[in-house]
Amino acid sequence: MVSSAMAFVAVLTLSCSQAGTALAEPVFSAISVDPPRDNEHPAAMYQLGIPSHGSTMFGVFYRDSGVAAHPTVILLHGLPGFEQNTDLAQSIRRAGWNVLIFHYRGAWGSGGTFSFAHCIEDLQAAIDYLRTPETTASLGVDPKRLVLIGTTLGGFLAAIGTANNPDVIGAALLSPWDPGVFAKPNELADQALLTDFRSDTGPLRGATAAGLFSEARSHAAAWSLTKDDFRWGGRPLLITETDDFLGANDTDVAAAARKTRRATVTEAHFTTDHTYSDHRIALQTTILKWLAQFVRDPKP
Repeated sequence: MVSSAMAFVAVLTLSCSQAGTALAEPVFSAISVDPPRDNEHPAAMYQLGIPSHGSTMFGVFYRDSGVAAHPTVILLHGLPGFEQNTDLAQSIRRAGWNVLIFHYRGAWGSGGTFSFAHCIEDLQAAIDYLRTPETTASLGVDPKRLVLIGTTLGGFLAAIGTANNPDVIGAALLSPWDPGVFAKPNELADQALLTDFRSDTGPLRGATAAGLFSEARSHAAAWSLTKDDFRWGGRPLLITETDDFLGANDTDVAAAARKTRRATVTEAHFTTDHTYSDHRIALQTTILKWLAQFVRDPKP
């Protein structure tokens, strides 16, 4: 484990090596400088209704400027989603990507009911939606260049979505939640998780703390991010940790991914809280340097 500053330097060095042409200057400009306006094909924001199993999920799409189809990030929020990470979305778009943020079924006004199993289905529905010819044409999406980035619950979903979609080119797990920890009952830890779940169910339809706990416990083995046969498929992963209650397990997730020898893992630790409250610029920079390894079409 290294300090946030040292991890930050390590990530920059590794990503530059992988990307070849990824330099620090463009990354910092994407955080601090607005790009030139493209009057014919400007950047835009769209409100979306995404179908999922008979319900409509509400989302927002940050479209980059330019006529060419762009690589696209699906940015997945945690439980229940008070932090939307829109600062990440904006800087990622300035770096040349489209970004989709959506609310799972039963969350924040989206139709249907909320459950972890539904969230897995909902991510797949969002991926399928972005791949349709109508969407790729209307939103300028390159369906062959999709990256999943998620925080906590979203980090778990990004991992599962990557395993289920071999053509997803990479995933960033930001303080990922691993249901595998429920495989071993621990009275104190279980009570703490129940307490957390009780504080999270307000914006969720059809979910109770006891129900979420039971669902996580019953799927702990199948959903574990540390199991030996997890299908990383050799794709680049970014795994970040903080000094929060998930930190120790997140290091286990990164170690397990490395052990499989089927993933290229970049790991970074930030000395901060669960929501990276005083490390938002460092988090953006780390993500952008990691994303720079993926090929991007230049804007016309």
